Amino acid sequence: MAQESYSAGCYEAMISTQLLISGVIFGLSIGSIYFLLAIGLSLCFGLMRIISLDQLLYYSLGAYITYSINLASGSMWLGVLAGTAFAGLASFAVERLIFRRIYSREPTFSMITSFGILIGGIGIIKYFWGVVPRPVEVPTLLQVTIFGTEVPVYRLIVVAIAAVVYVGIWLFLHRTIVGKAIRAAIEDVEHVEGLGINVSRLFTITFIIAGALSGLAGGLHAPLIMVDPSMGLETLAFVFMVVIIGGLGSIKGTLISALIIGQVVSLGSIIYAPMAQMAPFVIMLLVLLIKPTGLYGSTVLKR
Repeated sequence: MAQESYSAGCYEAMISTQLLISGVIFGLSIGSIYFLLAIGLSLCFGLMRIISLDQLLYYSLGAYITYSINLASGSMWLGVLAGTAFAGLASFAVERLIFRRIYSREPTFSMITSFGILIGGIGIIKYFWGVVPRPVEVPTLLQVTIFGTEVPVYRLIVVAIAAVVYVGIWLFLHRTIVGKAIRAAIEDVEHVEGLGINVSRLFTITFIIAGALSGLAGGLHAPLIMVDPSMGLETLAFVFMVVIIGGLGSIKGTLISALIIGQVVSLGSIIYAPMAQMAPFVIMLLVLLIKPTGLYGSTVLKR
């Protein structure tokens, strides 16, 4: 009898360990998606002082293009590349036609405008793809064993891609002339303009990068969820929390806060399901009380 109790206890401990490891990996993958989606919002506000909610539209477009290309060619990765490129082109068109005209307005004006773009874009998505959620096939069903727990390889690939993107953005911002100009403009746009740098071009480059990364996030997330016209709206609150917690304009802060929110959502759902929705808001409030600018936000931001 004692032996049976001991065996049962070991079995429960093993299940708990497997759930924990699975939850951590899930949290890393969802945190990676949040990072790719939030970095565009963070950079757009940090540089241009606009609240670009339309990034959530490019996220949805990236997912739907991935779905369509995967359906036509059978290659999900080709769909991700096409979705990323299409999202970048769409963001370029929006920046040229709309945002270029409102950069001098208050951030709330850009928020209302971008939300209108998001809602209008959702309507266009419904027109072309309908309202029924669409599945995207996972490119690989392989699993690896980590500490006795089988983990989907695709989730690890998503984490690896996000890490490569983070390194690429860091190198771009710190090792290239354009990147250094963007970093300087985030701190003081007027000073950069005084040096004769075309700030308008920096705005366009930043907007295209942000849109492409949002499209990449949508394409990578598509096999993990059902592609839905309102998928951007469903992630809105979490992405905002990531940006606010990390600090506007900080890629390091965005990465750390995205990973934190990803783990809170994942592990919270294992411990107590409602915690997955509630805990991120609590963390955001605590961070804002201690450091109003976010974890790595700049204390001096000039337009």
